[in-house]
Amino acid sequence: MARFAVISVTDRAAERVREIVATREGAHGVRVGVKKGGCAGMEYTVDLVREPSPTDDHVEHGGANVYVAPEAALFLLGTEMDFEVTKLRTGFVFRNPNQSSACGCGESVELKPADLKALAEARAAAGA
Repeated sequence: MARFAVISVTDRAAERVREIVATREGAHGVRVGVKKGGCAGMEYTVDLVREPSPTDDHVEHGGANVYVAPEAALFLLGTEMDFEVTKLRTGFVFRNPNQSSACGCGESVELKPADLKALAEARAAAGA
């Protein structure tokens, strides 16, 4: 039986999460969320998790633990979390189907909530 996951995590992102956890005492994983801010309206957040919350959605990939804050789940449904190193920037990258636009600097985005019906259908299909 497949388990429903709000987001997917690439191998590169999982490797980076494992590196972060390995260098922080008591760390268990990272929590992904969104907050209001930036010129486009919202920003992605990535925070260290020392104690997982039972209300978070948990995704495990390649030994890396990624948690999704419950208030962010509708904005992150279907998102792929990746990690890139480029000449201009190093960090996590989110490929989000709920993103309608982004600012020029790439640090903030405009997000629309996912369709609740689609969320219920995805969870039901994963439980089938």
